[in-house]
Amino acid sequence: MALTLKGIRDRARELAKGSCRVCPSCDGRVCSGEVPGMGGTGSGVSFRNNVAALGALRLNVRLVHGVSFPRTGTEILGFGLRAPVMVAPIGGISFNLGGAMDEAGYQEAVALGAIDAGLIAGTPDGAPDGIMRMGLAVAERVGGQAIPFVKPWEKARMLEKLGMAKRAGCRVVACDLDSVGLITLRLMGSPAYPKDRKELAGIIGAAHGLGLSFVVKGIMGPDDALAAVEAGADGLVVSNHGGRVLDSVPGTAEVLPGIAGRLGGRVPILIDGGVRSGVDILKALALGADGVMIGRPFAVAAIGGGREGVALYAETLRAGLEQAMVMTGCADVGSVPASVIHGLGPPVARADSC
Repeated sequence: MALTLKGIRDRARELAKGSCRVCPSCDGRVCSGEVPGMGGTGSGVSFRNNVAALGALRLNVRLVHGVSFPRTGTEILGFGLRAPVMVAPIGGISFNLGGAMDEAGYQEAVALGAIDAGLIAGTPDGAPDGIMRMGLAVAERVGGQAIPFVKPWEKARMLEKLGMAKRAGCRVVACDLDSVGLITLRLMGSPAYPKDRKELAGIIGAAHGLGLSFVVKGIMGPDDALAAVEAGADGLVVSNHGGRVLDSVPGTAEVLPGIAGRLGGRVPILIDGGVRSGVDILKALALGADGVMIGRPFAVAAIGGGREGVALYAETLRAGLEQAMVMTGCADVGSVPASVIHGLGPPVARADSC
């Protein structure tokens, strides 16, 4: 029997019973405060804000054009992608999802499924250190076609993990600074720490010395964005860690335009949080992102369908993006204007494409 998204969701709902309800709309309402778990911290409003910020935007339909086969492929951070999508790293599946899938099996399904779909995945770090080793083992299998994420530990531990990523054949690493607030790390006795600009620059310099590009995740304002770039960051991820680290913060789509406007294209910008469909991807591109990262829905796809489920969900996203581009007259993901969103940007002057 052919794999379907409905079948994947039904199976994931059964396997993750008690940890994730696999709701029709993954918006954080039912799982508010469930951390550990897959919910948002506290009231859960930060998680909900991510989804609501994108959902509130409306697209301008535009059909007098010649765009029948838009280009969804792109290159970000040296990776050629069939769509501007990366799988966000999720670690600790064993305790966040109640053992619905073992850690090694999850990392394998996500990384290999992403490759099958012409995308790449982030591999996680966490406590214990074995979480990162499992992800790096898969990254090595796919020739370094993955982005290892390192928590903002003390400097010596971070440098050790940069070396691990290099030995696995990776060429890009990232640090999820937004994990500083993770309750699960504190509960396990492995807290993470903020980095001032000088310390961040030292870590990035060490990564560059190993031949690794360095991405900073957890940016939620123009000042932090500029500070990270001035410290040497090669890319940024606008993220509030899925609403899991601080209550009552804005959705990532709310802050993205200000960040993109301040940086003016100096480095690639990804956005993480609340992206669920091809339409959401198009909205993010129109707001100034170069691509998106998606976490929870890929976790559901992996649990319910393994490697094949991840690839199927990825292709569904790409097809949805393509359809949205046709309906708004956008020829290329690299040139989606703000005017795609109703009420934003100047009117489109050309009749052939965006």
